[in-house]
Amino acid sequence: MVTAASSSGPTVPLDRVPPYSEEAEKGVLGSILLDSVRVMDICIEHRLDEESFYAPVHRTVFEAMLGLHGQSRVIDVLTVSEQLRDNGKLDMVGGTSALNLFIDSTPTAAHAEFYIDIVYEKHLLRRVISCARAAETECYGPIDSADQLLSTVEQSFLDINEQRFGTVTPWSVAVKETMSHVDTILETGKGISGLSTGFENLDKITMGLRAGEMIVLAARPSMGKTSLAMNIAENIALGKMDPDGTPHSVGIFSLEMSYDALAMRMLCSHAGVPSQKIQRGYVSNIDHGKLVQAASVLSKAPLFLDDTGGLDVMEVRARARRMRKQHGIELIVIDYLQLMHSKEYARQGRQIETSQISGNIKAMAKELRIPVLVLSQLSRAPEQRDSKSGKPKLSDLRDSGAIEQDADVVFMLRRPSRYPDDDQHDDRTLSIVDVAKHRNGPTGEVLLNFDEEYTRFRDRAHGVDDFGGMAPEEE
Repeated sequence: MVTAASSSGPTVPLDRVPPYSEEAEKGVLGSILLDSVRVMDICIEHRLDEESFYAPVHRTVFEAMLGLHGQSRVIDVLTVSEQLRDNGKLDMVGGTSALNLFIDSTPTAAHAEFYIDIVYEKHLLRRVISCARAAETECYGPIDSADQLLSTVEQSFLDINEQRFGTVTPWSVAVKETMSHVDTILETGKGISGLSTGFENLDKITMGLRAGEMIVLAARPSMGKTSLAMNIAENIALGKMDPDGTPHSVGIFSLEMSYDALAMRMLCSHAGVPSQKIQRGYVSNIDHGKLVQAASVLSKAPLFLDDTGGLDVMEVRARARRMRKQHGIELIVIDYLQLMHSKEYARQGRQIETSQISGNIKAMAKELRIPVLVLSQLSRAPEQRDSKSGKPKLSDLRDSGAIEQDADVVFMLRRPSRYPDDDQHDDRTLSIVDVAKHRNGPTGEVLLNFDEEYTRFRDRAHGVDDFGGMAPEEE
């Protein structure tokens, strides 16, 4: 006789009561009535709200207490009773006698933090159960993409973790960490507190790409923003400007170009061989040798590329999180913001959707504690406003002003040679990076050379001044 295979996991009763502690919930409420000033502060620090309580009566009472606390009023049996009466809920909780029972069931308010920890832990478990059940329900229903669903579920669990209470960092620890950065700067002799971009001119203003920052590189099409981003990624991955030459892992999300096109561009750029020669099938032995040498160097670079197109921002966060965990990513590059989507806000208009995408990118930088370099398109406003030079402004960031608000640093890239009426039109290699926003430092223009044939940016050859721009030539 054939028997049905048993489940690999234990049988779960459907009528189980969710985790909660009635005694701890009563203890918290009783402690508040006994010592409201101290205990309410602890509750707020632990981010307790009415949903943290499982019993409906306890939830209603704590909601009334929060209302009184928000009004800076005294919290005791009398005031809570009045608040509940005004809300028409006093009889529902059992009257004033029920509030007195909370005090009677609380041994001492001195143990309030212990009771709060229990209530918080039980609430956390209920939220995990709720997320797991919601994920199970979604799996049985119609879905557009299993990958998208996985990203959404992963984010829902991450949201629980993000909302957990944290401890306040002691001021002495903050000072000690800051002095550690200062000591590093003094030892290296360079004012770099983040990852060096590999360009001295740029580093003099930005002092490197710092952890937790969202850096926006914006330009009109065909200005070379992808090339500059890839040059920065290559420099960091190869440890070009690192004091010890230490390579740093870089994750790249290329929503526009495929991995082979991006690899070809980076290979030709590093080797100094025009990609047009390869496309035409004309490569000399010398050029081939350069390509082989470049391939040997780049193959060891800790670069991790994801060229999936049209990614949802939540999926990007999930994939970046995995990159960070598996490969120790120290920089994320996204090319580019306007090609990303936010399924949840897609129907509310592009401006709101872009605002959500921008906010999520900034949140990702803070969550992973690494810099995120995101490319962005500019609107046509620069040409319409100033057809001579096409100089962009922060307000030209396309689709949403939230990008300007969320960004810690904004680079505006332009090339005068692209504008026939520009005074510097004849300087074919000149590229100008306008550091238009710098939350933690100065702003100003940085001058670079761009070799279009090799898609390669370099510092201006004749020197760097103290302000990050091009030093005047000696007469």
